[in-house]
Amino acid sequence: MYFLNNYNDILSIIRDSIRNYLSNNQLKSVVLGMSGGIDSALVAAIVKPVCDELNIPLIGRSITIESNKGDEIDRSIKTGLAFCKDFDHIDLSIGYRLVIYDINRNNFKYDSDNFSSKIRNGNVKARLRMLTLYNLASLTGGIVMGTENLTEYHLGFFTIGGDEVSDFEPIKYLWKTEVYNLAEWMVNNDLKTNIEKEALQECIDANATDGLGISNTDLDQILPDWRDRHSNTRSGYKEVDEIFIKLFTSDDNTFKELKNHPVIQRYLRSDFKRKRPICIEREKFK
Repeated sequence: MYFLNNYNDILSIIRDSIRNYLSNNQLKSVVLGMSGGIDSALVAAIVKPVCDELNIPLIGRSITIESNKGDEIDRSIKTGLAFCKDFDHIDLSIGYRLVIYDINRNNFKYDSDNFSSKIRNGNVKARLRMLTLYNLASLTGGIVMGTENLTEYHLGFFTIGGDEVSDFEPIKYLWKTEVYNLAEWMVNNDLKTNIEKEALQECIDANATDGLGISNTDLDQILPDWRDRHSNTRSGYKEVDEIFIKLFTSDDNTFKELKNHPVIQRYLRSDFKRKRPICIEREKFK
């Protein structure tokens, strides 16, 4: 099974890339949404020393909207305070309800309390969060730092126009398993203070949630029977990653074997999200 384990090199490459990008573009801030999950906590831990070196603020915002759980909010605040120079916790629940009312004003028949409605409303939450972060980046002359990983990319586990939007994606090509492993390595080898170590470790230990109120954990949507085999979402995600690696490194017979697996079914159903936008080539107009 192929997982990267040269964590010191990985961390150096990511930080060098961020440093060069920020310097070359004369950017004045980095804005990051702090969800209380492992991805945003890891990105904050990676970016903080670079921002400190360049003397620009890492601006973190915990943006809760109605359905966020208490422990999730607590972790987002703890990691935000540990890593961000400018941090605040804001609640957009009132604004979200107004938006939901306005966009559904003439479509009440679609606003039923079912799974489809939860997905739709969850997408609105993700887009409101990104609107908030980009407004802040514009205000401070900076960029929005992304938190997508390779597993979620292949699962289509992102919102178009929401958490899939960013200016720099430092961990997009790391499997979720590698995200956990790199974070654990940083706790033991890179972070300087106990406050930082405790904040990141709490996110490593916590079960991953979607932050949108759609399901209790990410894996409830991705791998419905994960609790039959795993005690936490970290090990569940390892199973998901191993399925993807097996698919991408094997022959057509493997695809036939795996094509009905829920992970691969989700991968196939979300293919349109990875291929967007669809554009008509200029040559066709001639």
